[in-house]
Amino acid sequence: MRWIIRVGLGLAVLALLAAGMLALVPSDRVAAAAAARFESLTGRKLEITGAVRPTIWPNLGVKTGPVTIANAPWSKEGPMLTAEALTVEINLSALIGGEVRILGIEAVKPALILERSAEGEENWVFGGTAGGTVSAETPGVGQPYSLDRGLIRDGSFLFIDHAAGRRIALDAVQAEVAIPEFAGPVTLTGTATSGGQAVALKATAGIYSALTEGRVVPFQANLTAGGSTLTFDGRIAAQPFVAEGALVADLPDTAAVAALAGMAKPSLPHGLGAEALRIAGQLTVAEDGALFLREATITADGNTLTGDADLAPGEARPKLSAQLKAGPLVFGQAGTSEGSGDAAGGPDSWPKEEIDVSGLGTLDVAVALVAPSVDLGRVKVGPTGLRLTVDRARAVFDIREMAAYGGQVTGEFVMNGRGGLSVGGKLTFAGLAMQPLLADLARYDRLIGTGDLELQFLGVGNSVDAIMHSLKGQGVVEMGQGELRGLDIGGMLRTLDASYVGEGQTTVFDGVAGTFGIAEGVLTNTDLRFVSPYVTATGAGEVGIGARTLDYRLRPTALAEADGTGGVMVPLLITGTWAAPKFRLDLESIAREKMEAEARALAERASEAAKAAEAEAKAALEEKLREELGVEPAPGESLEDTARRGAEDALADETRRILEGILNND
Repeated sequence: MRWIIRVGLGLAVLALLAAGMLALVPSDRVAAAAAARFESLTGRKLEITGAVRPTIWPNLGVKTGPVTIANAPWSKEGPMLTAEALTVEINLSALIGGEVRILGIEAVKPALILERSAEGEENWVFGGTAGGTVSAETPGVGQPYSLDRGLIRDGSFLFIDHAAGRRIALDAVQAEVAIPEFAGPVTLTGTATSGGQAVALKATAGIYSALTEGRVVPFQANLTAGGSTLTFDGRIAAQPFVAEGALVADLPDTAAVAALAGMAKPSLPHGLGAEALRIAGQLTVAEDGALFLREATITADGNTLTGDADLAPGEARPKLSAQLKAGPLVFGQAGTSEGSGDAAGGPDSWPKEEIDVSGLGTLDVAVALVAPSVDLGRVKVGPTGLRLTVDRARAVFDIREMAAYGGQVTGEFVMNGRGGLSVGGKLTFAGLAMQPLLADLARYDRLIGTGDLELQFLGVGNSVDAIMHSLKGQGVVEMGQGELRGLDIGGMLRTLDASYVGEGQTTVFDGVAGTFGIAEGVLTNTDLRFVSPYVTATGAGEVGIGARTLDYRLRPTALAEADGTGGVMVPLLITGTWAAPKFRLDLESIAREKMEAEARALAERASEAAKAAEAEAKAALEEKLREELGVEPAPGESLEDTARRGAEDALADETRRILEGILNND
């Protein structure tokens, strides 16, 4: 950026020297000479249209008409700079003494475009007619100078980074710069609008001459954008740009900040800066644009995190790396009341509001986080240690430690925002209290006990409702002693009465275990085992996770005696919704099963009778073979083979007898 300053001031000096010779040289020739000199220095065409009017009183100076500076040859955005008019005033007595003391520079409605091409070329890097560049050795450019007051009125600024696809635009720019001494401080104040939001800047750099030479100087700045403010107090160097110092960013208005940075407004959930975001720490900016924040304190919607963070530029997107320690964390939609359902879904349905995960593609992430507790709205957990990685809009939560509902959760949870949203994971729940867990997750508080669960799952959709209807996966569940409230299975079996439902009804159990599969949002189980002091049961059926429905059949046996013998088996059907399940004794199945059992018994008796008749007939045949053929069946030999063998023996005997008779002339 120092090249722009040097070229502008060099042009001002050329114009002012020409103004001192106004009596000898016509103004149009002065303008032509200045334009030619500018082009030889920079390689860019300068056009000054209209009259160039010199002034003598009260100060020596020059006023121009419209001014245009050409852009780089590769740019397609039009001129790099246009202005309706330019006024320069200089201290004549200082100029006679060899000092360049500029009293004022005013640009009327200037429009400046700065660009970086997709190949990394920058339009503010100039080259002269001989292929050189403007430098400190260029005559007139490196000469010390001062500026009492530089003004921009009604200007505009546009920065375009074609490689990053970023555009930063400022309109209604009003700015003032002052350089009282070349070796003293420089101050800049200005206002503008960005995306309809007001922007203001006040900055001071310690030693201007050192800043133009690329050395490090003290620097303080205060920037406001909408309702957000950013302050910096430290040191900077301009070429290349580096900085270090204390940063405080108070960002309740993220839309204005995003517009100023040429980005879309981030969609942040409650707890991550949706209402308020404040960042403070020691900031370092490296030559390659990497940011390093140390001893950071981040406050987002009441959540506080401390630690270190790095933001490195990347080819496709920046990458955030951090080690953070948090206080109690609260996430989820602010103002949502527990148990009230959702604005887009009642107690019998899941929220249908679309989930925006566009923020996942903004940057890559590698963050390690520890927190004493995490409140996710419906689910609340205790001490937590996890590692979050985001790669190309795919977020992976590697849960190293998570205390929840009296137990521990470990495993991996994935949110994939590549081309829509999918969620999945492989989680292990050990020793969890089921009543508060199910109450938070599914508004179901009737199951009391401690259980273990292994779960693999995958769901696809842009809302909770769509994800729940698409779930697939599998798992294993085991529970120890507990109770099921609102249902007395033993009472139902003893009385064959399904009315043992409601307040005060309880089924105590010693254990529950089973496996399940999930497809298209429906959980299917075929091997449930339920054991209690007075009832054992097996179960099979479906649980509609997406529809929040039940279609399940328990097949219990009431134990008549303490030894576990006897008892009556009465299937129990559980149907309806999670919020209002229905229970019915399947008495019809008892008769059907009895008829099926009698049919099986009759078939068994008929089979046994057929086998007995077959055995009797076989015995009779064996006896006849003995009597008529004199053949004894061999072990394992069929009656057919025995008869064949007897016939063959009889034929052989008869043949031998006939031959003997012929030989003996009988």
